[in-house]
This record gives sequence, structure tokens and C-alpha cells, in this order.
Amino acid sequence: MSAAEKYYQSVMAVLAGMERTELPNIRRAAALCADSIAAGGLVFLFGNGHSRMLCEEMTPRQGCFVGFVALVELALSNHASIVGANGLRAPLHLEKYEGYAEEILQGFRFGPHDAFIVISTSGIRPVIVEMAAGARKRKMPVIAITSRTHCQNSPAAHSSGTKLIDHADVVIDNHCPAGDCLVELEGLEWRTGPASTVAGAAIINMIRCETAEYLLAQGVKPVLLPSHQFVGNAGAAEQLDRFYEAYRKSLRHLYE
Repeated sequence: MSAAEKYYQSVMAVLAGMERTELPNIRRAAALCADSIAAGGLVFLFGNGHSRMLCEEMTPRQGCFVGFVALVELALSNHASIVGANGLRAPLHLEKYEGYAEEILQGFRFGPHDAFIVISTSGIRPVIVEMAAGARKRKMPVIAITSRTHCQNSPAAHSSGTKLIDHADVVIDNHCPAGDCLVELEGLEWRTGPASTVAGAAIINMIRCETAEYLLAQGVKPVLLPSHQFVGNAGAAEQLDRFYEAYRKSLRHLYE
């Protein structure tokens, strides 16, 4: 079996494990999101480092809808240069700095119906732990997307001794192994082929679709972002404008 085939088979096993055990938690998470959005609240998504991608997989993305907000802190996730300015060293250090998450949270006036999704495969870094704890302190329900294997078997990095799963109302296990990577190759002392992006994107889209179904069942029609790649499609352009306006209005309580 080639390395590519090993990765494919391993990822499919991760997804199959998620399907067997995580659907009830995904439905619980979607119900929380739907209740929040139906009541005029917002569902925030936060993840530092590579987990930022999953926040943006939820929104803005074709098929997304008003009610979800990607809380992207560039200082924690803008590291594509790797070295030099905007390199990898600073964000990796900053995510270990206690107190930083609270400074982010203080930038908003959260409402009584808002909720939080916090994404971290390891689930142990201080900024992640404090983001979940800070959201809960503000009476928001917290959904965690993490690897239970990694989180439960790693020492806590926060001085409180707590981890992401200790501050979550719903925990969705992405079934990734400790260290995330799946493929061992002879001659390499570290594995390659991370799984959390594939698994996380599947979870995000399952939550999105289930939330839309729950909203419709409550008589609430989500305002969707359409595919805008169809040149000359006037209907898509009009829907895009409706999405922008509905999204703008949804944010009002954060800054009042």
C-alpha cells in the first residue's frame, strides 16, 4: 500500500469512527446553534493556528448562513511566512500566554442568546482553555471540537490544570490520534498526514446542515450565502446582497 493509500484508508477510518459515535453530540451542538440563531443570537467560532481554517469553513463559505461568526485573531493564526515577520514562532508563543483570550472577549458585548464553538485538536493551550472558560463565564453555551485522545492524555498547559473539555457543554471528538498525523514511513521519526482538517471540516458541515434543518423546523428560514461563481446570475447577486444586509443587522448587539 502506498503512502497516499495509507492516508486515505486512515482518514476514512477516522470519519467512520466519528459517524459511529459523534452524531448525537453533533445533533446536540446543532440544536444549541439553532436555538441561539432563532432567538436572534450569534454562534462564534474560535480556533488558533490551523484551526482557524475550520472557523472560516463555517463562514464565510458558500452555503453558510447568517448567525455564525468566525472570530479570527490574526496574531494567533497569520503565520504562513514561517520565519521572519508574521512567522510561526510568535503565534506559537502567544497561544501559551495566559490572559490573552480575555482581552479578545472584552472587545464585544455578547448577548443573552449567543453561543461559542471552540476548536482545538489538542485542547490544552491556555488561549483555547481561557476562550472556552471566558465564554462560559459570560453564560454562553460552549461546544468543543477536539481530539479526546490527545486532550485526555496530555498534561494541562494552563495553570488552572483544566483543559478545553472541562469548559464545554458539548464535546465533539474528531477521532484524531495524539499528534494528529496518521502515516508512519520508514526513515521518518515523526508521522505525517494530519487528519484534523478533513475531520474538522466534516464536523463543521454536519453542524451547519443540521442547524439549518432545525431552524426550518422552527419556522426560521436561514439567509444563505449563495455561490457567486455563476457569471450573470442576477438571482445569486440579489441573494448575496440580502446576505450582506442580514449579516450586518445580526451583529448590532455586539457593538451597542
